[in-house]
Amino acid sequence: MLAARALAEFADVVTIVERDALPEGPERRKNLPQAQHPHALWSGGARAFEELLPGVTGRLAEAGARHLAVTTDMVVLSAQGWFRRWNESHHMVLISRYLLDAIVRALVLDDDRIKLVERAEALGLEGTAAAVTGVRVRGGDGTESVLSADLVVDATGRGSRAPEWLAALGLAAPKQREVNSGLAYASRMYLAPESAREGFPVINVQADPREGRPGRAGFLLPIENGRWMVMLTGTRGGEPTADESDFERFATEELSHPVIGEFLAGAEPLSGVAFTRSTVNRRYYYERSRRWPDGFAVVGDALAAYNPVYGHGMSVAAQSALALREVIRRRGWGTPGLARAVQKAVARPVNAAWDLATGLDVFYPGATQNGPTLRDRIIAAYANRLLYTATGNGRIARRFTDVSSLERGAHILFAPSVLLAAVVGPLKPQLTEPPLTDEEWKSAGQARFS
Repeated sequence: MLAARALAEFADVVTIVERDALPEGPERRKNLPQAQHPHALWSGGARAFEELLPGVTGRLAEAGARHLAVTTDMVVLSAQGWFRRWNESHHMVLISRYLLDAIVRALVLDDDRIKLVERAEALGLEGTAAAVTGVRVRGGDGTESVLSADLVVDATGRGSRAPEWLAALGLAAPKQREVNSGLAYASRMYLAPESAREGFPVINVQADPREGRPGRAGFLLPIENGRWMVMLTGTRGGEPTADESDFERFATEELSHPVIGEFLAGAEPLSGVAFTRSTVNRRYYYERSRRWPDGFAVVGDALAAYNPVYGHGMSVAAQSALALREVIRRRGWGTPGLARAVQKAVARPVNAAWDLATGLDVFYPGATQNGPTLRDRIIAAYANRLLYTATGNGRIARRFTDVSSLERGAHILFAPSVLLAAVVGPLKPQLTEPPLTDEEWKSAGQARFS
């Protein structure tokens, strides 16, 4: 939807080929199974949403989306210890995926230049190795046709068949990398205790990939209508299950701290447990291809998909759609080499999110065929030192959130002042308990006080 919005500025007609029949509102649909799990929109992504769809963040807020300050409204236990709740540096928007999609869909499809073809599937590209001229489409009635286009954009997500489509045109397979930690995750919706339905923080208990054992983690994310989306994760040998009776036990007993399980004891389950293993990090380096056809581009999860626990997929997709628009504005619609320029531009937002995700996942046994590279080990060692420093240094914590919020590139973490801070280490002693206020403990029905 965001890619279509980006293109509507230049094309007479933008056609979206969609496999589902899209509902009017925030309803479940077959080809959005991940919507049963938590989603986060980091501030870098939220800004891209707003640039593409002015007013969308206001619409999200009106619908009940939670706007939480980073790190003021976050309680996070990392492998290096508890993070303090420093003054706001950035923010995240928390909302159910179905509601987010419904709001974005309504705004995008309100544009008369954008046409929607539902219950249809893209089968392959038309054209040659030099230039793509359209896409073959099979409709809901089984008939096939060719949709001619000046530019075809693959935004089909993790199931993208772009490598096969390019091969059919005689082009070489793109370079790619996979990092698969073997992560499985289970998610469940809860109704928060009445006194905890407003102003409650994110709670995140992270895993430590350096321990040499399965990594288990948990996330409690407040969303609209006083609900909590809770996700529990585990890598090979430590996975949660889809068993409803085991969900709260796992949260209490299997994570490195029982705080999430303690809060769930006072909440009301609203759903069953959604379970998935679709968590592999996969990146195609299309921007490095020696030959690239005019008239074709790949964006979003079709270009790079990440372990969902880092919450970067939607933000990077939005930034890539914005990059698509900016390149066309700069170079002009239909100019030679436009598609290659687009492909290079949309890859840039991928870099920080990819390094953040794979920099940790690569250390789990079996994540890659040959294990972590020397570069992986050097970057991880430095990142671990910085995260340890950030537990007691607000300035370094902000530098990290600059990157994790996708507001700035990872290069800022190598500035001389940051390197010096890493040598010095944290300026305050480490916390020994979750940085929750007495009111927050009490609001969720807990008698325990900080």
